[in-house]
Amino acid sequence: MGVGMIKTDLIEKSPVRKLEVALSGGLKAGEFGVITSAKGGGKTSMLVQLGIDELLRGNRVFHISFSQDSDYAITWYSNLFDELAKHKNLESAAEIKSTIMSSRVILNFNQDSVTTSQVVKTVKTLSEGVNAKPHALMIDDFDFTKTTKESLMELKSAASEMGLSVWFTAKMDVQNDTPNWLEPFADMLDVVLLLKHSAGTEVGITALTEHGNKNVSVDVRFDTKSLLLL
Repeated sequence: MGVGMIKTDLIEKSPVRKLEVALSGGLKAGEFGVITSAKGGGKTSMLVQLGIDELLRGNRVFHISFSQDSDYAITWYSNLFDELAKHKNLESAAEIKSTIMSSRVILNFNQDSVTTSQVVKTVKTLSEGVNAKPHALMIDDFDFTKTTKESLMELKSAASEMGLSVWFTAKMDVQNDTPNWLEPFADMLDVVLLLKHSAGTEVGITALTEHGNKNVSVDVRFDTKSLLLL
């Protein structure tokens, strides 16, 4: 099987396709999605797998980390692709990995010392040039208690202008299974996914918000042993 056919098979059989069905087709340009869970609940792993899915589809991805250095994010992408390749007995894994990772840009910021305007400016600058514009922006460990609606609206407007979707991960400070930071930004967040342990090594996923719908069941799970979506 050629590399192109292998990638097509990975894309078509990915659990992300089922996730997209539950999310009315997934995130569109200018839309915000948030993945939240308790510490160690799988937020970063799920975010990176969404990023890998974009890369496999030939899309460019910008990954921004607000809590870890760039090497940490690079390791996440490498390890999760290797685990996926092992799980799928993937042929030409090294060749595919090398090809798709060249379309990924890793950035690191400190949320206490950088403004949303600076982040937007950096993303726009790095998007200049042929085939440089990303299709998706992955923002890991974003603290919604340190931002404002005005700042998020600036990012949302830029995402819409550039034609990219934005996924965040955020720590869960939960009261009655609803993050306390959610309410002030509820009208700006198109999708909010809650990851919560269900049984054994499996973590269930519920869409607290899905394009105006509430508490939507998602027929995709996360396995804490393999760190893969199922």
